[in-house]
Amino acid sequence: MKLTQHIETEGNVIRAYADGEVRINDSAYRESLIVTPDRLITGWPAGEGTPLAAEHLVPLLELGVEIVVIGTGRRLRFPAPEVLALLGRHGIGAEVMDTAAACRTFAVLASEGRRVAAALVLG
Repeated sequence: MKLTQHIETEGNVIRAYADGEVRINDSAYRESLIVTPDRLITGWPAGEGTPLAAEHLVPLLELGVEIVVIGTGRRLRFPAPEVLALLGRHGIGAEVMDTAAACRTFAVLASEGRRVAAALVLG
């Protein structure tokens, strides 16, 4: 599913998502990752077969974001409340959804200039 028209902009733009793959700018990624408008962290160890744990969210704490959109893969899978509480203790809001919805939400929030990160489980 294509998410954006070609927009001349600096930074990371999620252009498309398909099962197991996200296109950021001109590159395709098939492994779980964290993206902000100005940073890209590949090799995020979260996966569809493993529940999210607090240690998966630790890299998000240093990004200076106000909200994290967590894409849990093909299906919506809520992390345990104590896992999300880690973000809350650091003043970071969190929304959990499937990865396709997380890509769309990140694109909208980033286009509004919000300090947002998307943590996307792929494959």
